[in-house]
Amino acid sequence: MTDARNELPTTDYDLLARQLEALLDTPDALTNSAQTCAFIMQSVPGLNWAGFYLHRQPETLVLGPFQGKPACNPIPFSKGVCGAAARSRETQRVADVHAVADHIACDADSRSELVIPILSGDRLWGVLDLDSPLPGRFDDQDQAGIEALMAIFAAHTDLSTL
Repeated sequence: MTDARNELPTTDYDLLARQLEALLDTPDALTNSAQTCAFIMQSVPGLNWAGFYLHRQPETLVLGPFQGKPACNPIPFSKGVCGAAARSRETQRVADVHAVADHIACDADSRSELVIPILSGDRLWGVLDLDSPLPGRFDDQDQAGIEALMAIFAAHTDLSTL
């Protein structure tokens, strides 16, 4: 298997962080989450889906703003990569989603996934879910960069709403 990552341009996450900070000029959670997933989808190469799932029901994530094909909804904490991120409150980086027994296949073209939990204090607000049709799309640099973007998102957003 060839490493598809070698064909992608390098992502400058420091630049993206400065741009996202300038973009988020309101504390409104709906506006900021819509802007953030659109910004990531347009700025990070090799994605086929970027969006938020929100913790609005017990032990369940519900679909929030996103970019890409229609998505699965709802997602229980007990299933899939997003559920694992919600349960553990830890980032999940999966090189091959087909190797995950309880993976929820919303788009058969997706091959790798990165899911970042978003916390407000000790409360789970939701998760950011990124999918790629490229196996092994996400590496340590991507994880650290997207986690930094989510820290900016959380700092500029009223996470008590939405």
